Amino acid sequence: MTDTMHLGKDELIARAQAEMQRQFDTPQWSLRERLALTCRILFDGGHDSGLAGQITARTDEPGRYYTQRLGLGFDEISASNLLVVDEDLRVQEGGGMPNPANRFHSWIYRARPDVNCIIHTHPLHVASLSMLEVPLEVSHMDNCTLYDDVAFLKEWPGVPVGNEEGVTISAALGDKRAILLSHHGMLIAAGSVEEACVLALQFERAARMQLLAMSAGKIQPIPPALGREAHDWILTPKRSQIGFSYYARRALRNHPDVLA
Repeated sequence: MTDTMHLGKDELIARAQAEMQRQFDTPQWSLRERLALTCRILFDGGHDSGLAGQITARTDEPGRYYTQRLGLGFDEISASNLLVVDEDLRVQEGGGMPNPANRFHSWIYRARPDVNCIIHTHPLHVASLSMLEVPLEVSHMDNCTLYDDVAFLKEWPGVPVGNEEGVTISAALGDKRAILLSHHGMLIAAGSVEEACVLALQFERAARMQLLAMSAGKIQPIPPALGREAHDWILTPKRSQIGFSYYARRALRNHPDVLA
């Protein structure tokens, strides 16, 4: 039996990541199913705000992506009622119309070929924090998935249905995975549906923790090197898949119709 008590952290991290690859299989949900599950997961996680917010994912065909139908809440989205639209928001598959605010998603997809899923929501604590015109502060280990990965747009550009908002928001996002939009909400731009879902849940939790901490005193920063270490340790594709699978199992118990 190998003695690991003398090994350094880097080797132990590498071993743990390799073991995760061996031990965990990825459920074979389709892209439609993963996106529908994300809608229900975020509904249960407090991300619903009436009909506000959009969740999209690129299809295999360039310039097209899945989105929900306007008029349905996150708790009503299923794999069968998702739309496919082009970047001009013309419906290519499905019935109904998309949310006109999807236009700024098209701008982000154009600017970021690495992004395959975008989540934009107005959860309570993120929206409350956005009213203060201050950035999200990541100062706790659990939230380090977002460490040095959250942009901030202080000036509210108005209702995001014009191309001007698409230019502004995509430019402010830059190469980050997330952004806090003042007087508005949050946005995640991730490489996969699983990663986007996990980051969206963590964003709302981080905002809630920030508001609680600010009410008690001054938030103290964590050392940058340790923040980046935690970011890279938690935010791997396999960890995102494992976390998403857990949240999906919960959603399936609460919403057995989601894959219909």
